[in-house]
Amino acid sequence: MFKKIFFFLLIPIFIFGQEPVTWSYEVKKISTDEANIIFNASIENGWCLYSLKTKGALPGEFIFEENPAYKLIGNTTESPNPKSKYEPELGATTTFFEGEATFTQKIKILKPEKFNIEVYYSGQACLHDGMCVMVKKDFAIPIDGSQYTPQLSNIPIPENDTNEQNNLLTNVDSNKLNNRIDTSKYTKIFGINPLDSALQAYNEQYLVEKSQSKTSDRSLWGIFLAGLLGGLIALVTPCVWPMIPLTVSFFIKRNKKKGIKDATIYGLSIVIIYVSLGLLITLIFGANALNALSTNPWFNLFFFLLLLVFAIAFFGGFDLTLPSSWVNAMDRRAEKATGLFSIFFMAFTLVLVSFSCTGPIIGTLLVEAITEGYLAPFIGMLGFSIALALPFTIFALFPQLISNLPKSGGWMNTVKVTLGFIELFFAFKFLSVADLASHWGILDREIFIVIWVAIAFIMGLYFLDVIRFKGEEKKQHLSVIRFFLALISFAFTFYLIPGLWGAPLKGVSAFLPPIYTQDFNMNEQHVKADYKDLTPAIEFARNVNKPLLIDFSGYGCVNCREMEASVWTDPKVKDFLENNFVLVSLYVDDKTLLSPEQSITIEDGNVKTKLRTVGDKWSFLEFSLVKRQSQPMYVIIDHNGRILNELYGYNKNPNEFLEWLQEGLEKYNLSNR
Repeated sequence: MFKKIFFFLLIPIFIFGQEPVTWSYEVKKISTDEANIIFNASIENGWCLYSLKTKGALPGEFIFEENPAYKLIGNTTESPNPKSKYEPELGATTTFFEGEATFTQKIKILKPEKFNIEVYYSGQACLHDGMCVMVKKDFAIPIDGSQYTPQLSNIPIPENDTNEQNNLLTNVDSNKLNNRIDTSKYTKIFGINPLDSALQAYNEQYLVEKSQSKTSDRSLWGIFLAGLLGGLIALVTPCVWPMIPLTVSFFIKRNKKKGIKDATIYGLSIVIIYVSLGLLITLIFGANALNALSTNPWFNLFFFLLLLVFAIAFFGGFDLTLPSSWVNAMDRRAEKATGLFSIFFMAFTLVLVSFSCTGPIIGTLLVEAITEGYLAPFIGMLGFSIALALPFTIFALFPQLISNLPKSGGWMNTVKVTLGFIELFFAFKFLSVADLASHWGILDREIFIVIWVAIAFIMGLYFLDVIRFKGEEKKQHLSVIRFFLALISFAFTFYLIPGLWGAPLKGVSAFLPPIYTQDFNMNEQHVKADYKDLTPAIEFARNVNKPLLIDFSGYGCVNCREMEASVWTDPKVKDFLENNFVLVSLYVDDKTLLSPEQSITIEDGNVKTKLRTVGDKWSFLEFSLVKRQSQPMYVIIDHNGRILNELYGYNKNPNEFLEWLQEGLEKYNLSNR
C-alpha cells in the first residue's frame, strides 16, 4: 500500500519535470517589408496542446513585446485544423493539436536595423487521462532589418519637413531618413510615443468600448426630453397660453373636416419652423465648431451673459421682442396667401409674436444642445416644437376641451419669473466652464455653491410673496402650489449647504465645478487625481509598480463630474483605486498654452495636427491611443502605453466600474510575471 501511495506521489514530479512540447521557429520573408514568424511545436505522444481559440480549457497565447522596429499584422494563425472533443468535466468542446502544430504571425518591418523580437508563449498541454501541465516558452527572434525596405508612410515626420520633402520620401535612402527622425521627442511630450507603430498595433485589439455608444444615444434622448419639457413650459407663458383659444377658434369656425386639416398643417408648420432653426444652427457652425464651442472659454462666457439677459427679461427688466415690422410683414403675408401658405405664415406669426417668452427658452435649449454635438440642436428643436404644436392640434380636434383650460392670469407671470431663476442657475454653470478652462480661479466650487444657495433662497422668498417683481401685486393669500414651490426651494437651499464643506452633492454634481477646486474640504470620500500630466505619472507608476488609470476628462464635461461624484466616491471603488492605480486626469479642453518645445506640428501620414494648448495635446493623445474623442473616457495602461483591457465610458454603476478596475489590475499583474 505504501509503495502505491509513494508511486502516486511521484507521478506529478515525472510529468512536470518533462517537456511535452519542443519548439523551433523560422522567419520567412514574404515581401519587401513583411515577413512571417513561424513557430513549430512538436508534441509528445499521448499529449495534446490546446488551440489558441479553444473554449473551456486554457487557450494558448503568444505575447509579442513591443518594439518600434516592427508591428504585428493581424492575429496569430494556427495549422493544421485542430481536433475537437467534448470534455464533460469542463462542460465544453475543446480544440487541440496532437503530434505537431504550426503557428504563424505576420509582421511588418519598420526600421532597417538589426533587432530581436521578444515573444512569450503560455499555454496548456494535457495527457489524455486528464493530467495537465503549463507550457511556457520564451523566444528571442533575431531580425536583420537591413534585408528589408520599410514603407515609410507610417514613420512620424519631424515638424520641419515640408510637403515637398514628404512627397520625395520614397526616393530617400532609408538609413539616412531613419537617422533624421527623432521619435523620442513624442515620448518627452506625451509620456509615451502615441505614433509608435508597434504600440498602435498592440492597442488595436483592445479598442472595444464598453458603454460609450449607449452614452451618445442617452444624451440625444436627454436633449429631446429637455426640448419637450421646454415646449410644455413655453405653453404656459403669457405670450403663448392666450393664443391657444384664439387660434383654435379660427379653425373650428370652418367646417369640421377642413378645420381639422388646417389645424394639423398649422401644428406641422410650427414643427418645421423650429426644426429648421435647429438645422440652421448646425449648418452655420458645423459639427467641429459646435464641439469646440462647448469648451471654448469665450463662448461659454458669452453663453453666461446671454442667459443672464434672458433671466433679466423674465424678471420683467425689459421685454425681449423682435422688430414689429417682422411681425406685421408675416401677418400681411398670412392674409394675402392662400391654402397651405396662409396656414404656414399664421404659424410663423405665432413664432414671432411669442418670441419674448419662447426666445429665452429656445436660447437656453440651443446653448445646452450645442455642447452635446451637431445633431443635438435638431433633436432639441424637434422636442420643443412637438410639445408646442401638439396642443393647438388637439384642441382643434376636440374644441370642447378648451372650456377646461385655466384662464389667463397672474399665475403665468409666476411661470415667467420661475424660468428666470432657472436661467440664473444655468448661467453660472457656463461661467464655471469658462473659468476652469482658462484657469482664472474666480469661481471655485464653494463660491459657485454660495451663489446657487442665494438664488434658491431668494426663489423661496419669491414663492412666499416676500419678494415681488415688476407688475406683481401683493397676494391676498398664499396658494397651495406656491407654498410647495417655496418648500422645494428652501429644501434645495439646505441640500446645497453641506457642499460648502465638501459634500459630493450627487444630485447636482454634473453642474458643479470639480471638488478639487474647493479650498476647504471635510469629505474624505473624494478621489483626487495623482497627476495631470502623463510623463511624471508613468515615472511614478514604474517606481511603485502600479498600472495607470488615464481619465480623459474635460472642464465642461457634465458626465465626468457625475462619474467623479457618483462612482469614484463609492467606498469600495475609492479604496481599490487609491491602493492599486496611479490616477492621471487629462483635460482635453484645458486652454493653457503649451511651452514652445511642446507646441509642435505633428505629421502622421498626410494628417497634420498643431498642438497649441494643453487640451490639444491630451485630445491628440486620446485619439491616437484609443481612436475616440469623447469624455469621460477611462483607459488602463502599463508603463509603455499598452492598453490592458477594454475602454470604459459613462456608466454610473460602481460595481461594474470596480469589476473593470479589477480586470485591468489582473491583466497588469499577469503581464509583469
